[in-house]
Amino acid sequence: MNAEESAGFLSGDMAYLKVGEGPPLVFAAGLAFDHEIPTGMTRRMMRSWAAPFAQHFTVYFVTRKKGLEPGESMADIAGHLGRAIDSDIGGPVFLVGMSTGGSVALQLAIDRPDLVLRLVLLGSACRLGPEGRAVQAELARSIRAGDPVRGWAEVMATMMPGLLQRPARGLWRVALGPVVPKDSAEVLVTVEAEDVFDVEASLPRITAPTLVVGGAHDAGYSRELFEATARGIPDGRVHIIEGKGHATVGTATTMHLALGFLLGGAARLAS
Repeated sequence: MNAEESAGFLSGDMAYLKVGEGPPLVFAAGLAFDHEIPTGMTRRMMRSWAAPFAQHFTVYFVTRKKGLEPGESMADIAGHLGRAIDSDIGGPVFLVGMSTGGSVALQLAIDRPDLVLRLVLLGSACRLGPEGRAVQAELARSIRAGDPVRGWAEVMATMMPGLLQRPARGLWRVALGPVVPKDSAEVLVTVEAEDVFDVEASLPRITAPTLVVGGAHDAGYSRELFEATARGIPDGRVHIIEGKGHATVGTATTMHLALGFLLGGAARLAS
């Protein structure tokens, strides 16, 4: 990618990676091991995801605010993002939310419709499904017990085909040991906020045209939740990818679906 790249913290201590040129596009990333400026493998993944968007937009990949306080809700977390957009970007923006980042994006689109031009949800819905809630509850228990690696191994294994999940847990524990911080308090705040997150009744407040993209076999959500989320938004639509699970959110196919939808909105604004 030849586009200029920068990284740092937006106002309110929200880490970002910025790349590309054009109208502002904020990409709310999924759960991360910490809320620091992305480095290493995480930064390489963000660059890869940004590549198609950066040819048309100025892309801001953001995580959650650094220093979340215990008990903060998804509305609080989305509020931090809204204030950063107001202060550093000037809004409104095109908004993409991946997985947990989709929960943040949905909440922002409900609370601050003035900031969102178009919304894309990748592997995310108005609430977690039962299995997604159970997996994140295990992550929360592991963090409280001082062993976040165990919980993260469970999260990563759940994204794999069923027969591979048991052996994958041990492999993930080894692989993640050197990279998962012992102090995962900020992740715990996010997980606890998402555990009670349910905005189905508030979806009609979203004014932005919205695309929901999900895998038919997503363990964290379900086809029915993706469809219900799109149906509840006045200008919502859904694209289900058959035969795929939660990992589909990071594929080139998913990213290009999102890009096409966002470019349609950009073209309308320019005309």
